[in-house]
Amino acid sequence: MKVLLTGASGQLGQALIASCPPGVELIALRRQDLDLADAEACRRVVAQHRPAWLLNAGAYTAVDRAESEPELAHAVNAAAPQAFAEALADQGGRLLQISTDFVFSGQQGSPYRPDQTPEPLGVYGATKAAGEAAALRLPGSIVLRTSWVYGPVGSNFCRTMLRLMGEREQLGVVADQVGCPTSTITLAEACWRALHVEGSRFLHWSDAGAASWYDFAVAIAELSQALGLLASPARIQPITTADYPTPARRPGYSLLDCTATRALLDLEPLHWRSALTQVLRRIASLEASPSF
Repeated sequence: MKVLLTGASGQLGQALIASCPPGVELIALRRQDLDLADAEACRRVVAQHRPAWLLNAGAYTAVDRAESEPELAHAVNAAAPQAFAEALADQGGRLLQISTDFVFSGQQGSPYRPDQTPEPLGVYGATKAAGEAAALRLPGSIVLRTSWVYGPVGSNFCRTMLRLMGEREQLGVVADQVGCPTSTITLAEACWRALHVEGSRFLHWSDAGAASWYDFAVAIAELSQALGLLASPARIQPITTADYPTPARRPGYSLLDCTATRALLDLEPLHWRSALTQVLRRIASLEASPSF
């Protein structure tokens, strides 16, 4: 099975490459190989490779910067999936579009089901919702929403916290936004399994449990100290969203209901703390490597 992967140099892309199953011919495209803001280039790459699946893990993910760069965010997050869907309709093949909990407002106070209508609060969420709609115009496409993605490589909350905890004595972290951290290691496995799902549909995948960003940061501090990544991590203080204003509004409660997806993929989730331990151990092994 030929699979065309976008965002290959990103944190999820690298996890997908590392976990690529036998029997898959993977064509991994980095940002320098394909500019997702160029819709014509997106169409050409599909015509060139004619994949059975296109796994679109590339995205514009700068949530705050999107407020001042709406055209670029739309080009990458909405126009690219539309171009992929149109080209795949001509050439044959299916599309797995990675999306986000930020398509929801976070105001209902209970986990969001896959069949619920998006209500994004900002440009990033709106462009990802538009990308979902574009992808689903192609019969057989799948949209997989996830949340709070982090991993052992790339730019993410976990790695940022590790750096800041080593540099500062105290950190304030938002405690009134609730969701679920999701490891790229577990997310990649869910993505590969999703390629065997029949028909068009929305899927929700995250690790198990719920946390605030404060909870996540405290766990990073505790577990990284136990693993020897940090000798004496910074003190973590809970703050409110109002204490840390940002250009983009964020959902206050964006937990995803993953029950149906877990059953469909026959995949048992890890609790987010267990998944975090797995990621931190991987970071520790990378730091111990001479090539790190």
